[in-house]
Amino acid sequence: MPKDYPRSRRIAEQIQRELSEIIRLELKDPRVGMITLTDVEVTPDYEHAKIFFTRLGDAGDNTAVTRALQHAGGFMRTELARRMRLRIVPQLQFEYDDSVERGVRLSKLIDEAVGNKPGGAK
Repeated sequence: MPKDYPRSRRIAEQIQRELSEIIRLELKDPRVGMITLTDVEVTPDYEHAKIFFTRLGDAGDNTAVTRALQHAGGFMRTELARRMRLRIVPQLQFEYDDSVERGVRLSKLIDEAVGNKPGGAK
């Protein structure tokens, strides 16, 4: 584990909190809709941050949401610089996180498999 790991994790968590608030309160792009930031990964040099998000409700076109977030990235980076006291404010890269959907799908498959066992509850 790198020596500066705890600081990187704290910065990533603060970026996640601040971006969540910025998106919820200040981002006016209707393409974004209701999203949840699931994780933030910051490079060791703090130059780049990968922000993972998932959408609530409608599964729609995730690439359009990703493009909208990338388009608003400059605004969000400026807001981060204003809110956080960092020497380097990372470039933001947004990526759709499908782990929640995969988890729901796997859970349904497990429930179906357990339900179809002889003597299992149906």
